[in-house]
Amino acid sequence: MNAVPPGRFMSAHAPCLARSFKKWTGRDLLPGNFPETDLAEKLFNAPFAVVSHGTQADPILNYGNRAALELWEMSWEEFTHTPSRLTAEAPNRQERARLLEAVASKGFMDDYSGVRISKNGRRFEISRAIVWNLISEAGEPCGQAATFSKWKFL
Repeated sequence: MNAVPPGRFMSAHAPCLARSFKKWTGRDLLPGNFPETDLAEKLFNAPFAVVSHGTQADPILNYGNRAALELWEMSWEEFTHTPSRLTAEAPNRQERARLLEAVASKGFMDDYSGVRISKNGRRFEISRAIVWNLISEAGEPCGQAATFSKWKFL
């Protein structure tokens, strides 16, 4: 599975993920003290999942780190062309949509749990997820992201 994202995108997107996470939660997305130039690589190889999507009417996934790509059983190319609603089974999509609406109005939500499905139909439950709004350096909305380190296959 080719799981290496484009470097230019990563060098711009990783700081957006981290900056937005810090703004909403007051916490660091990645613990530790390291140069910002290492952020994209460290985030991609983190032992927890990080995903994000854009602001389209039917948002398309635009980022998944290695842990997320493995969970959803997709390559970078597949993942970043997938509508984010398809990460949940049809019966769970309404609940997912309500979560994203709540996050849009409040900025973030923590302790989210829900069932997701991989490309190959493997179901897994995520728990204690944090979902947050992404904002550009200019303060403009540019998507939403989620991170979680707890999941179990069903």
